[in-house]
Amino acid sequence: MSRVGNRELTIPTGVTVTVLGNTVQVKGPKGELSTEINENISVQINESTLTVTRKSDNYKAFHGTANANIQNMIIGVTEGFEKKLECVGVGYRFQLRGKDLVVTAGHSHPWNPEIPEGITIDVPSNTELIIKGIDKQVVGEFAANVRKIRKPEPYKGKGIRYSDEVVIRKEGKKASK
Repeated sequence: MSRVGNRELTIPTGVTVTVLGNTVQVKGPKGELSTEINENISVQINESTLTVTRKSDNYKAFHGTANANIQNMIIGVTEGFEKKLECVGVGYRFQLRGKDLVVTAGHSHPWNPEIPEGITIDVPSNTELIIKGIDKQVVGEFAANVRKIRKPEPYKGKGIRYSDEVVIRKEGKKASK
């Protein structure tokens, strides 16, 4: 029995959910999102609640995934999602030039990752980066791509990391006698 798939989702006020065939569309104060669901999964809307059901036990994985995706869309159009990154290292920094992000992270050249549509970026200081958006998948993927420019290394801890990430440090080489 899928606990995630069987949970009942509440639709907050100001949010409208519509189902057109295999497409679920969610509109809210921050924007509009839609997703395709498996044809063997059905979505029922009752006033302010939403339930997801499956036709048979062969579609358990799709059942929980569809429920989680709809929940993420509802959260996205009401509250939004954000990821915070920080860079550690001498000369490592984030800069916002117009609408372009410039990442200097110890390479011979600065990196300019392409900012996807629907993402807003804030740089409170030159070592902090805040990525905001309504689509959880797009926010997470962009944050992972920025982190991939220079992953934190285990000896000195230099690199780009999530603000809540713990980097386990290794002990360096021992000098022999």
